[in-house]
Amino acid sequence: MEWGNASSFYMVERVKIGSLEIDFDATQKQAAGILKVPGKGGSRMSGLVGSELAGENSYLSNKQRLSLLKSLSEVAEEYNVPLISGATAETKEELAKIIEGLATVGVDTVMVMPPKTKEIPSEKEMYEYYALSEATAKDVGVTIMPYNNPDAAGYHSLSTDLLKRLSVLSMVTALKISTIDVSIIETLLLENKDLKILAGVDTVTVYAGLAGASGGITGVGTIFPKASVTMQECVLNGEWAEANKISQALNSLSYPDAQPLLMEYLKLAMGIHHNDVAGGLRTFGKKLTQQQIYDVRARYITAKERLEIRT
Repeated sequence: MEWGNASSFYMVERVKIGSLEIDFDATQKQAAGILKVPGKGGSRMSGLVGSELAGENSYLSNKQRLSLLKSLSEVAEEYNVPLISGATAETKEELAKIIEGLATVGVDTVMVMPPKTKEIPSEKEMYEYYALSEATAKDVGVTIMPYNNPDAAGYHSLSTDLLKRLSVLSMVTALKISTIDVSIIETLLLENKDLKILAGVDTVTVYAGLAGASGGITGVGTIFPKASVTMQECVLNGEWAEANKISQALNSLSYPDAQPLLMEYLKLAMGIHHNDVAGGLRTFGKKLTQQQIYDVRARYITAKERLEIRT
């Protein structure tokens, strides 16, 4: 498939008798609302990311997570885009079981983070971890996307040499690089010009495209999908000046995407955007301070005003 933007989606929640529930109808509606928005060139998001590892699955049970993904798979199928989710584990055997479970609920591509261990694995151990995930993916009919996110998420870093080795595995559809250092993208593409690489940090999407990335997985695109898709259209068309202007307009709100509390920040911004700050769009993750709430609101307003000037 041709990559453009894929949207990292945030579910809608509700509380019933003190416990967390997922509002599946509202979540599906929200996801569809993002996928149906065209950019100025007429293209749309080309993927839907649900329950990735830096998001809400940290406080969902496995049953809740699979139910969420099952409901999102219906939306992804309706809009003919792949459903993408994330996986990590302490051992390669545990990871294989997670991938098997994700395949049963309609996930098409699994973003695989490095092992969730305190000790840094050796290159051999890391490769074996990914090799088993690739073999499992082949058995259950999904693809995988090695996911390098050593900054905000705090996972072990994947070396450039390891990424090169992983990129040629048959079930690897793309690499996701979530770092502000985009030089690694150019380095990888010099080795394999046909490699698909997705940027994972909103602030560097344009720079990643200039380095050769095929697209990006966006958080801020859930709030401003038209601007995000239009920016990616410009990147793919080589219209760098216009792409950079949109990136600058979004920059105030893109910044939190590379922070440890990215889910809390961006979900609050989504709530502000939909006039639902105290409703189902709040997060059950770490509570933000009042100063952080003020900061997110100011960043959202700045981005919105800059985009209105551009349109």
